[in-house]
Amino acid sequence: MASSASVVPMAPPLTREEVVPSRKRIKLPAWLEVAKPRLIPLLLATTLGGMALTEGWPLSSPRLACTLGGGALAAAAAGVLNCLWEQELDGRMLRTSGRALPSGRLSPAAAFVGAVSCTLAAAALLVSGVNCLAAGLSLLGLCSYVLLYTALLKPRTTQNIVVGGVAGAIPPLVGAAAATGHIGLGGWWLFALVMVWTPAHFWALALLLHDDYRAVGIPMLPVVKGPLVTTRAIRRYGWATILLSFFGIWALPEGGALYGLLILPFNGRLLQMVERLAAEPNNRDRAKGLFRWSILYLFGICLLLVVSRLSGAAQFDLQVRAVVDILAGGFLPVAS
Repeated sequence: MASSASVVPMAPPLTREEVVPSRKRIKLPAWLEVAKPRLIPLLLATTLGGMALTEGWPLSSPRLACTLGGGALAAAAAGVLNCLWEQELDGRMLRTSGRALPSGRLSPAAAFVGAVSCTLAAAALLVSGVNCLAAGLSLLGLCSYVLLYTALLKPRTTQNIVVGGVAGAIPPLVGAAAATGHIGLGGWWLFALVMVWTPAHFWALALLLHDDYRAVGIPMLPVVKGPLVTTRAIRRYGWATILLSFFGIWALPEGGALYGLLILPFNGRLLQMVERLAAEPNNRDRAKGLFRWSILYLFGICLLLVVSRLSGAAQFDLQVRAVVDILAGGFLPVAS
């Protein structure tokens, strides 16, 4: 007997070009494509966020330039090494078979030389222009992405992005180290925020690229557990991201009140998109919308951290405290 529930046919799989339309408009040279330059701006934004959370903000222009330049070079080296490691895997996937290495537009030897050159240049720039702690953390991020995530976790466990997300969370530590020479509470808070933000962001993309990952045996959560379990996990991590984001009010040396006010619409929109996807786990448009908004969300957090360190934000803090003191005073018992 046929089920009374109607069966909705699955939509055809989306390509990465459909998820990120800019990929259709811009064709990068092979040597630049393997560096994954589209990932670098967000890493640099979180580096700036880590700086803004310290008493050392603002940095001098030379130190700022060396930190961002070294971070960009280290991220580029990590991207190239990732492409080298996954060259054979990329060649078996329709979505990635046209990349520079599997298509033969760039030789593995040239890519390896480029990765080593970028790594050495990043280390030299950070050691000479910033400090050894920032340089060491950048190289730790590179190794985490290539060895921990790409080589060890990605092909073996559904929790690959949960643990492997540490690689993308290290730039705030680099920023904090560059500003003060050590990692304070603010740097660790932003590290933790990026860690809990990463699974929801990446699993939204994995829902869209489910068929690609299944075809080559990569155990992404949607492949192994399905969209229902995945969207529930996205919902949990989305809520954790929202709750943790409010701790920036106390992590900031000053300007926390302004940050707390401005973060409300960002969190409201993230919550709305997470809940909408949880209500319709098979809705690709909602997964795509969450994936895109999550990128803007993290950029927005870092922008708010920088804005909250402006002089006007400190004045706003003082005004809010004065209002709170007045209101609190009104509720205190009056001595007879």
